[in-house]
Amino acid sequence: MDHLLKQTVLVTGGAGFLGSHLCERLLELDYEVMCVDNFFTGNKQNIVHLLDHPFFEVVRHDITFPLYAEVDQIYNLACPASPVHYRRDPVQTTKTTVHGAINMLGLAKRLKARILQASTSEVYGDPEVHPQTEDYWGNVNPIGERSCYDEGKRCAETLFFDYYRQHALQIKVIRIFNTYGPRMHPYDGRVVSNFILQALQNRPITLYGDGSQTRSFCYVSDLIEGMIRMMESPDEITGPVNLGNPGEFTVRELAEMILDITASRSELVHEPLPSDDPVRRKPDITRAKDQLDWQPTVPLRQGLIKTIDYFEGLLSQGSLNGARNGMRILDA
Repeated sequence: MDHLLKQTVLVTGGAGFLGSHLCERLLELDYEVMCVDNFFTGNKQNIVHLLDHPFFEVVRHDITFPLYAEVDQIYNLACPASPVHYRRDPVQTTKTTVHGAINMLGLAKRLKARILQASTSEVYGDPEVHPQTEDYWGNVNPIGERSCYDEGKRCAETLFFDYYRQHALQIKVIRIFNTYGPRMHPYDGRVVSNFILQALQNRPITLYGDGSQTRSFCYVSDLIEGMIRMMESPDEITGPVNLGNPGEFTVRELAEMILDITASRSELVHEPLPSDDPVRRKPDITRAKDQLDWQPTVPLRQGLIKTIDYFEGLLSQGSLNGARNGMRILDA
């Protein structure tokens, strides 16, 4: 494609787990990509292989401050997305989700650009409806330890739909359920990375509660495909649209599968449940199937094998250096 005909796409949080995979895929699809990240949780190693690409640009920037750029599309992914990270600075987490959304929406309004918000299944809180459909309003604690993230994302959705109604902005809102794969932060506190590291190091695998709480795990390539399909969908499809894998597994089943794949000597141990930890989480993806012709294709075991290979590589390279082995990891 001629450089002058290429569309330029801005990805906030582009050096993060999901953002780096999105940048990579957009370059494969012949877009020009501007990766914006303040590297609070993003990692340059996630994008180092893209730095020599002629149509890839990295900008260090915190989206709680205005950004001036000329782009055709905006994917707003910037935000700490795990309890370990967003509890470290909950005020900044809220600022990133709310002020960041305002700044990106303002940019999209000025440019008349299409903008996608990466929202989250956390907007459903500890759901009283199962599986969760997009018309469910959620059961969220507004003053708990997770509220900076949960309520911040809910407010961002509100802003997106107000800009849509008030300014006729082309918006897209997706709600991401548990996603895993290579480039996950090794100490993000998520159950997949936690269990894999513990298993590979033959350390006890920590189950919170009795391990009967359920999660649905979507492999990263499936999620990125759904995200791009949402951005490219007709204007009238605004969302919110659930993106996740409807296969439901208990946390104990996940641990046992990882133990089997790794042939680990780890034992299962139990600790109390963290506050506001959802008991069940499973997306209803009917809307994604109908509107985007999308559904996940990567089975959990296959995705785990690829993810475990990635973490084995980190360990063999000494990239972890035993850092944070003592950190209390929370189920996410």
